[in-house]
Amino acid sequence: MIGYFARKLGTYVLAFFLGATIDWGIPRLMPGNPVQIYVAKFQLQSPGAWEALNKLFTKAFGLNVPVWKQYLNFWNGVIHWNFGVSYTQFPEPVSHVIFSAVPYTLALLVPAITLSYVLGNRVGAMAARRKALDNTILPVGYFFQAMPYAWLALAMAFFLGAYYRWFPIGGAYAQGMVPNASWSFVWSLISHWFLPFMTVFLVSFGGWAIGMRNLVIYELETDYSRYLRSLGASERLVRRYAYRNAVLPQLSGLALQLGVVIGGNIVTEVVFNYPGLGNLIFKAISGEDYFLLQGIFLFIIVGVCIANFLIDIIYVLVDPRTRLSMQGAQA
Repeated sequence: MIGYFARKLGTYVLAFFLGATIDWGIPRLMPGNPVQIYVAKFQLQSPGAWEALNKLFTKAFGLNVPVWKQYLNFWNGVIHWNFGVSYTQFPEPVSHVIFSAVPYTLALLVPAITLSYVLGNRVGAMAARRKALDNTILPVGYFFQAMPYAWLALAMAFFLGAYYRWFPIGGAYAQGMVPNASWSFVWSLISHWFLPFMTVFLVSFGGWAIGMRNLVIYELETDYSRYLRSLGASERLVRRYAYRNAVLPQLSGLALQLGVVIGGNIVTEVVFNYPGLGNLIFKAISGEDYFLLQGIFLFIIVGVCIANFLIDIIYVLVDPRTRLSMQGAQA
């Protein structure tokens, strides 16, 4: 197992290196000059003052050196956890801006991914053996799976927020409130969190339910299921084995779906103006904030790599065939 995990760790280190390099390069391919955009905000009338400020901020942001040196400075900053200063929120360091938004994104993604995966698999497995449930879950699952995050977010914001006014549709809590431990503030957080959470949850839930339903039906028709029935095993035992085998492809699919879920979360946060990393990405793109984009994407790359590595570990623990194959290779 040590050799297996070492190879996996090496793969994710290489993926991080390539992803971070692409992360550094993509913002620099964007059209426009962020320093000139920033200096233009001062509305300077004197050409001399404009040029002096332009040179000052170009040097301050480290853009006055060759591209290859900017790349080396980028990796030096990564090692020291220093991503530079944000253009759009100058002079705030990028790390401070990111860490102020991370709790909101984690509070949105962790419950949505976990609950949609667990409930989607359970409901999909139940639908595979109950026709009445299958006739309702299947079309509902296809409906939510095929629905874009942006469309569902807009529909929920309109009907549940603007029309019926059941939930607020903007921000993380009510305007004018100061974060504290009171029940009124906690309730404001929950009410503002609910619609973005339901948007990510419902789209993910539909995909997991349909996937598990199809996998369980397939497993119930395999040779080992027929063999168990011929030995007199109860249908409950056969279904339990079928569910355990069907979960394994879903676990692999969870690793592949993390990037898709994060992309959907970006759109959802923008629609609801939720102050997480997704909304921060939109603002950074609008303001051509190189360093903020680099820092956010780097954080996402690290998070996805760590999550995939943990899923690989879980997969080895829950699938004995993987452990047996490693023992056979070692022998």
